[in-house]
Amino acid sequence: MTPERLWLLAIRLRRAGHPRLAKLLKQLNSVLFHTSLATGAIVARDVYLGHHGMGTVIHDHVTIGHRVKIWHNVTLTVRAPTAPEHRIVIGDGVTIGTGAIIITPKSQSLTIGNGAKVGAGAIVTHDVPPGATAISPAAHILQAKAESQ
Repeated sequence: MTPERLWLLAIRLRRAGHPRLAKLLKQLNSVLFHTSLATGAIVARDVYLGHHGMGTVIHDHVTIGHRVKIWHNVTLTVRAPTAPEHRIVIGDGVTIGTGAIIITPKSQSLTIGNGAKVGAGAIVTHDVPPGATAISPAAHILQAKAESQ
């Protein structure tokens, strides 16, 4: 059993009016794969979670298109959890690298366009156009303390 299959089954169970069974599968996914995959998300059947989605957190108000690859330790969250009109929409063919964080501006939606890439460790707070690549700035090296002699 893969985390993707458990997640998709939990989503189907919730939509079919079985929220307790859906929650049980979500918790099983969490125990087995250390994920938090919301059953309110809209997810294409061919989503791929790299490294079993280890450490991945996905909010209820997220829509994920076809052929999307999400690597481990990714967070997709909406900063208006009680407003269903605010969403993260991930287009078709998107790749999201390890440790990326995608978070909507407060009380707004965010879209990652078809074929876009989000680099490892990137922090995305605004739309990414189709085919674009979003990366975070490189690390800045602070001067090291001189070693005591």
